[in-house]
Amino acid sequence: MLNSHPASPDSATREGLTGAENLLLGLKRAGVDYVFANAGTDFPPIIEALAALEQSSVPVPVTVPHETAGVAMAHGYYLVSGKLQAAMVHVNVGLANSAMGMINAASDNIPVLMMSGRTPITESGREGARVTPIQYGQEMYDQSSLVSNVSKFHYEMRYPEQGDLLATRAASLAMSEPRGPVYLSLPREPLMERIAPNAARPAAHQAAATAPFPDPDAIAQAAKWLAEAKNPLIICQRGDTEGRAAEAISKLAHAHAIPVVEPFSIRNVMASDDPMFLGYDVKGPIAEADVILVVDSGVPWMESLHRPSDQTRVIHLAPDPLFQRMPIRGYQADLAITGEAAAGIEALRRAMEPLAGDNRERRAAIAGRSQERLAAAAALVQQGKASPMSAEWMSHCISQAMDERAVVFGELGVVAGAMRVEGPNRIFNNPHSGGLGWALPAALGAQLADRERLVIACIGDGSYMFANPVACHQIAEALELPILTIIKNNGLWNAVRRSVVSAYPGGAAAKANQMPLTSLEPAPDYTMVAAASRAYTERVEHGEDLPAALERAIGVIRKERRQAVLELRIAVSDRN
Repeated sequence: MLNSHPASPDSATREGLTGAENLLLGLKRAGVDYVFANAGTDFPPIIEALAALEQSSVPVPVTVPHETAGVAMAHGYYLVSGKLQAAMVHVNVGLANSAMGMINAASDNIPVLMMSGRTPITESGREGARVTPIQYGQEMYDQSSLVSNVSKFHYEMRYPEQGDLLATRAASLAMSEPRGPVYLSLPREPLMERIAPNAARPAAHQAAATAPFPDPDAIAQAAKWLAEAKNPLIICQRGDTEGRAAEAISKLAHAHAIPVVEPFSIRNVMASDDPMFLGYDVKGPIAEADVILVVDSGVPWMESLHRPSDQTRVIHLAPDPLFQRMPIRGYQADLAITGEAAAGIEALRRAMEPLAGDNRERRAAIAGRSQERLAAAAALVQQGKASPMSAEWMSHCISQAMDERAVVFGELGVVAGAMRVEGPNRIFNNPHSGGLGWALPAALGAQLADRERLVIACIGDGSYMFANPVACHQIAEALELPILTIIKNNGLWNAVRRSVVSAYPGGAAAKANQMPLTSLEPAPDYTMVAAASRAYTERVEHGEDLPAALERAIGVIRKERRQAVLELRIAVSDRN
């Protein structure tokens, strides 16, 4: 039968469509706008389908020269848009390169629809059967095992009529709380096979599950504990993409004089100058607290370094308050409330209204501590505008250059405490999984989601190498994504050095002239990597020159719509 292509993904029949066509139509119906793809010999049916179908009925294919960049772009796109996107790579080798991106997404509950080809199952006799030697070498007994441990859902397509169903189911599961990445394995045979008349019924729409609403009795108990507390505390480290949780936390904190801290922040929640915000160091606040509300925070403190007293009550509130994805997580939980963060916090605020007492003295004390923190941070910033400059000075200058919508993706980069941001979701830090090379391509995804927004990637020199910068700068030029990349060049793996010094403060490595396995010298000329893709580049050696350099780089971005790269000489520090 001849293939009849539908004008839109809502056509009544799929008869004669290939599995690849059916899959792509299903992805668009499921809300996927972009597929970040790194193609291979398993892609002919996908590429043919993209050429044959109406462009408006399928996601836009985006060529990415390296797989980790594609997954991180989908990650960054979601952070500024709240919309699920897809990535597609070549069989097991492409999936292996994508695994780190999947680990990062799973760590931060980011929905990504990951797909890879699968080497043909058959040797002959079917469309899509093996035609190259590598299709023998690439076959695995269980290809999904490369990412199944960090996937909410994984499945291998078997028949062409499953394409739209699998796209629909994968997307709805990825977007249901707790959100996270999903994976589809796509052999060539079902992608090339056509749908028979008796299987032509389209897959039904499947909405994502509604967010869980907290148990009213648990909310009442939490409200009572917080209202009776002399020193309550809120701990958070990320919010939702719309900022609803951040608004609810700020309202609760102000209404009942409860201080807020953001240890190990992933997506900033509080405005820097909010008088109820005590910053990013949790040690002092938890030592004083008698009731702690932990909001959707997988790592609220480090048990080995600082933990609440045995008399402190601890409440956890999140879509998955016990973080089942983490095998070992021993944090005290006197009350674990399952619920979407914004709804749960708002319910708590309402439940506490009739219990409110006179908190004027505590409110004034918290506001005073907040001002002291800001003053101390400002003093530290001013000490760092030398050569080499401090990371605090750099971070301060970046926040001064950011407008009201700008965002920064930091990877071993910015010091949030030195910045002044006016609201949530302005500082995105790398997930706690620690898969390096994330921030630069994530910033590209964010820029694609909002082309008019100033998007900054601030990364360490080692992280820049991990990001496959040749691929990332090529993507930026090809897609006209004028991000600002800032490279912190301190010539070493400083996070590794700090870890060694912390573990062995008086050890031989700490005393050595050059600590083993930490140096990145001699450093390459990073600006030349970016210049190869015609980026605006500049190297800044002295802190006092940074504000003007930022102004020039942002001017190029605004006027020429061209990517810009600044390489900064940064002092080695034990703080960041």
